[in-house]
Amino acid sequence: MRHFFGLLLGVVVTAAVLLGAGWASQEVIRGAALNLDPSRDWRMLTAIGVMALVGLLVALVLVTRVSPLAAFVPSLVLLAWTVVYVLDVTRATGLAPTGSSVQAEVAEAGRGMLALLSTGILGMLGVALFVPVLMPSRWAGPVRDDEDEYEENVGY
Repeated sequence: MRHFFGLLLGVVVTAAVLLGAGWASQEVIRGAALNLDPSRDWRMLTAIGVMALVGLLVALVLVTRVSPLAAFVPSLVLLAWTVVYVLDVTRATGLAPTGSSVQAEVAEAGRGMLALLSTGILGMLGVALFVPVLMPSRWAGPVRDDEDEYEENVGY
């Protein structure tokens, strides 16, 4: 059952990294280009907060004892997209939701995804998320003490 919840958590982490970090990176780039003060622009403050939450979510997946599927699903998506980008840039950029038919915020997140992809940040994060999958102790369940399960009657 913990692997099922790990799979669901992996999907959430993937969405947070791609959509959340993509949107936040575009907002921070916009603010830097316009030389905005982050303390006076609420969108930049929100973007910095989203980056912090995505970082916290990724860190929790990396260090806590959840199912390794929680780290494997996003690492697989990020590494696969990076490999597609290396082999065929046109196909990889076509996977991001940047068209005029999507909502403006989603298109902005898509442009942020492409920025993170082209700079190698998604590949680097994919490798970091893949390392916990290689540890056999993450696949084993929690250690149970067998002595607690059986009680012996000492008295007659």
